[in-house]
Amino acid sequence: MTDTETLSKLRGVISRLARELNATATAEGLTPTQASVLGLIAFRGPLGLTELAQLEGLNPTMLSRVVGKLTELGLIQRDPNPDDLRAIRVEATDAGRHLHERVKLLRTEAIATCLDQLPTASAETIINALPALEELALALRATH
Repeated sequence: MTDTETLSKLRGVISRLARELNATATAEGLTPTQASVLGLIAFRGPLGLTELAQLEGLNPTMLSRVVGKLTELGLIQRDPNPDDLRAIRVEATDAGRHLHERVKLLRTEAIATCLDQLPTASAETIINALPALEELALALRATH
Protein backbone atom coordinates (compact mmCIF):
# COMPACT_ATOMS: atom_id res chain seq x y z
CA MET A 1 0.00 0.00 0.00
CA THR A 2 1.12 3.53 -0.73
CA ASP A 3 2.24 5.82 2.09
CA THR A 4 -0.11 8.36 3.66
CA GLU A 5 1.71 11.38 2.24
CA THR A 6 1.40 10.08 -1.34
CA LEU A 7 -2.29 9.23 -0.82
CA SER A 8 -2.87 12.71 0.56
CA LYS A 9 -1.20 14.24 -2.51
CA LEU A 10 -3.38 12.12 -4.81
CA ARG A 11 -6.53 13.23 -2.97
CA GLY A 12 -5.40 16.84 -3.20
CA VAL A 13 -4.71 16.62 -6.94
CA ILE A 14 -8.10 15.03 -7.59
CA SER A 15 -9.81 17.77 -5.56
CA ARG A 16 -7.95 20.54 -7.40
CA LEU A 17 -8.80 19.00 -10.78
CA ALA A 18 -12.47 18.80 -9.80
CA ARG A 19 -12.47 22.45 -8.63
CA GLU A 20 -10.83 23.65 -11.84
CA LEU A 21 -13.24 21.70 -14.03
CA ASN A 22 -16.19 22.92 -11.94
CA ALA A 23 -15.11 26.49 -12.67
CA THR A 24 -16.10 25.95 -16.31
CA ALA A 25 -19.73 25.58 -15.19
CA THR A 26 -19.66 28.97 -13.48
CA ALA A 27 -18.77 30.51 -16.85
CA GLU A 28 -22.16 29.21 -18.02
CA GLY A 29 -23.97 30.73 -15.03
CA LEU A 30 -24.31 27.57 -12.94
CA THR A 31 -22.85 26.67 -9.60
CA PRO A 32 -20.79 23.46 -9.57
CA THR A 33 -23.64 21.66 -7.77
CA GLN A 34 -26.22 22.87 -10.30
CA ALA A 35 -23.99 21.77 -13.18
CA SER A 36 -23.45 18.37 -11.57
CA VAL A 37 -27.17 17.79 -10.97
CA LEU A 38 -28.03 18.95 -14.50
CA GLY A 39 -25.36 16.65 -15.93
CA LEU A 40 -26.67 13.67 -14.02
CA ILE A 41 -30.25 14.36 -15.11
CA ALA A 42 -29.22 14.92 -18.74
CA PHE A 43 -27.08 11.77 -18.78
CA ARG A 44 -29.37 9.40 -16.87
CA GLY A 45 -32.74 10.57 -18.21
CA PRO A 46 -35.80 11.06 -16.02
CA LEU A 47 -34.92 10.53 -12.36
CA GLY A 48 -36.94 10.48 -9.17
CA LEU A 49 -35.89 12.98 -6.54
CA THR A 50 -34.93 10.29 -4.02
CA GLU A 51 -32.70 8.54 -6.54
CA LEU A 52 -31.20 11.86 -7.63
CA ALA A 53 -30.42 12.81 -4.02
CA GLN A 54 -28.69 9.47 -3.46
CA LEU A 55 -26.69 9.60 -6.69
CA GLU A 56 -25.61 13.18 -6.11
CA GLY A 57 -25.07 12.84 -2.36
CA LEU A 58 -27.28 15.82 -1.51
CA ASN A 59 -29.69 16.25 1.36
CA PRO A 60 -33.34 16.81 0.37
CA THR A 61 -33.30 20.53 1.25
CA MET A 62 -30.25 21.26 -0.91
CA LEU A 63 -31.61 19.13 -3.74
CA SER A 64 -34.93 20.95 -3.58
CA ARG A 65 -33.14 24.30 -3.96
CA VAL A 66 -31.02 23.08 -6.87
CA VAL A 67 -33.98 21.48 -8.67
CA GLY A 68 -36.02 24.65 -8.08
CA LYS A 69 -33.31 26.84 -9.61
CA LEU A 70 -32.74 24.54 -12.60
CA THR A 71 -36.51 24.46 -13.19
CA GLU A 72 -36.70 28.25 -12.90
CA LEU A 73 -33.91 28.54 -15.49
CA GLY A 74 -35.83 26.24 -17.84
CA LEU A 75 -33.07 23.61 -17.80
CA ILE A 76 -35.12 20.80 -16.30
CA GLN A 77 -38.79 20.02 -15.96
CA ARG A 78 -40.71 18.26 -13.22
CA ASP A 79 -43.25 15.62 -14.18
CA PRO A 80 -45.39 13.21 -12.18
CA ASN A 81 -43.85 9.76 -11.95
CA PRO A 82 -46.14 7.47 -13.98
CA ASP A 83 -45.38 4.61 -11.56
CA ASP A 84 -46.32 6.69 -8.48
CA LEU A 85 -48.33 9.84 -9.16
CA ARG A 86 -47.45 11.18 -5.70
CA ALA A 87 -43.77 11.32 -6.69
CA ILE A 88 -41.98 13.67 -9.06
CA ARG A 89 -39.44 12.87 -11.75
CA VAL A 90 -37.14 15.43 -13.29
CA GLU A 91 -35.69 15.45 -16.79
CA ALA A 92 -33.59 17.84 -18.81
CA THR A 93 -35.25 20.17 -21.27
CA ASP A 94 -33.72 20.81 -24.69
CA ALA A 95 -32.11 23.96 -23.23
CA GLY A 96 -30.74 21.92 -20.32
CA ARG A 97 -29.27 19.26 -22.61
CA HIS A 98 -27.66 21.96 -24.78
CA LEU A 99 -26.17 23.74 -21.76
CA HIS A 100 -24.88 20.43 -20.38
CA GLU A 101 -23.23 19.69 -23.74
CA ARG A 102 -21.60 23.18 -23.73
CA VAL A 103 -20.22 22.63 -20.23
CA LYS A 104 -18.84 19.21 -21.25
CA LEU A 105 -17.26 20.76 -24.34
CA LEU A 106 -15.69 23.57 -22.30
CA ARG A 107 -14.26 21.04 -19.86
CA THR A 108 -12.93 18.84 -22.66
CA GLU A 109 -11.33 21.84 -24.37
CA ALA A 110 -9.75 22.97 -21.10
CA ILE A 111 -8.21 19.53 -20.56
CA ALA A 112 -7.00 19.35 -24.18
CA THR A 113 -5.38 22.78 -23.92
CA CYS A 114 -3.60 21.87 -20.70
CA LEU A 115 -2.44 18.47 -21.97
CA ASP A 116 -1.01 20.20 -25.05
CA GLN A 117 1.02 22.48 -22.78
CA LEU A 118 2.56 19.61 -20.81
CA PRO A 119 5.67 17.74 -21.85
CA THR A 120 4.69 14.85 -24.13
CA ALA A 121 5.83 12.24 -21.61
CA SER A 122 3.65 13.76 -18.87
CA ALA A 123 0.60 13.94 -21.14
CA GLU A 124 1.11 10.31 -22.18
CA THR A 125 1.49 9.22 -18.55
CA ILE A 126 -1.82 10.88 -17.67
CA ILE A 127 -3.62 9.30 -20.65
CA ASN A 128 -2.12 5.89 -19.86
CA ALA A 129 -3.31 6.20 -16.24
CA LEU A 130 -6.98 6.52 -17.31
CA PRO A 131 -7.91 2.83 -16.85
CA ALA A 132 -6.43 2.81 -13.34
CA LEU A 133 -8.17 6.10 -12.45
CA GLU A 134 -11.49 4.68 -13.71
CA GLU A 135 -10.97 1.66 -11.44
CA LEU A 136 -10.26 4.01 -8.53
CA ALA A 137 -13.48 5.94 -9.24
CA LEU A 138 -15.48 2.69 -9.27
CA ALA A 139 -13.85 1.52 -6.05
CA LEU A 140 -14.64 4.85 -4.35
CA ARG A 141 -18.26 4.66 -5.49
CA ALA A 142 -18.53 1.14 -4.08
CA THR A 143 -17.51 2.37 -0.62
CA HIS A 144 -20.64 4.59 -0.34
